[in-house]
Amino acid sequence: MLIPRIIAVSLCAASTLASAQGGFPTTVETAQVRATTMESSVKAVGTLLAEASAELRAEGPGQIVKIHFAEGQRVKTGDPLFSIEATVLEAEVNEARANAERSTAAFERAREMYSKKLISANDYDAAQANMNVDTARLLSSQAKLYKTVIRAPFDGYVGLRKINVGDYATTGQAVVDVVQLDPLRVEFSLPETLFPKIKAGQPVEVSTDAYPGETFGGTITAVSPRIDVAGHSVAVRASLPNGELKLRPGFFVRVNVTLAQKENALLVPEEAIWPVGHDKTVYVVVDGKAEQRVVRIGERLPGQVEVLSGLEVGDTIVTAGQMKLFEGADVQSKGAATTATN
Repeated sequence: MLIPRIIAVSLCAASTLASAQGGFPTTVETAQVRATTMESSVKAVGTLLAEASAELRAEGPGQIVKIHFAEGQRVKTGDPLFSIEATVLEAEVNEARANAERSTAAFERAREMYSKKLISANDYDAAQANMNVDTARLLSSQAKLYKTVIRAPFDGYVGLRKINVGDYATTGQAVVDVVQLDPLRVEFSLPETLFPKIKAGQPVEVSTDAYPGETFGGTITAVSPRIDVAGHSVAVRASLPNGELKLRPGFFVRVNVTLAQKENALLVPEEAIWPVGHDKTVYVVVDGKAEQRVVRIGERLPGQVEVLSGLEVGDTIVTAGQMKLFEGADVQSKGAATTATN
């Protein structure tokens, strides 16, 4: 069993010696360093919520006499949705209006007579009080009558109705939901260590299993000032335009938050980084020879590493084959050099 190992070590030593003595160059894979715009981002999971959602309830008892909408229909603020039978309330309004008109006319006569000193101040005050009471009763009866029509509280879409024409609605009974679908909001949590980097206005991208391969853009609108002690995380809220109405409240989503953008960043494939002790090094091809350089690295992205120092734009770096190299070794690139940022 020792014989194959001895042969392999001998061949490796011979290859290294041949390269050192000007023999066959070592074949490696290379890439060329380019400057690019680097985005620093973090991923999270969240849930879509409606910006406004309400479960409408009857504010007074009565029989449902008319439904003014179709389920799923778009409605605007103030649009009537249900009408409750209001014959008695209409009569009360008419009575209150008549009383208010009578007491108002009486007050006008009392004011004229008081100006001519024909009645006492007490009579004048009594006439004014009667007018105020009747006016208040009119307003109260009108408010009760107004509540017999259940209206949309904001622009949105009505859901499935929970009551039918002819049913008797009791005070507080749920009748239908109204939901605003555009925009939506997404709420998620990020580690507390990222708190200094999260700000309102930063862009986010949202994806959901309902639409594979598709992303939806949004913007962070608020960051909670409090840190969750149990999870050591911070709650974040973002607004998400939904003009095509593809998304719905309740969707589970994956969120990608862009924390920062850095121009002219040097990114290299992570396989180009070669650790030597506590140092991080990269082999650079200079005039056909390997030159090992110590580099300082910054942010890490999937498959790539930012290099802060040690490399320059246009350097050709080794991405595969470092185990066969040493300082000054002759190298030959396997195929055309690719771009380090690709």
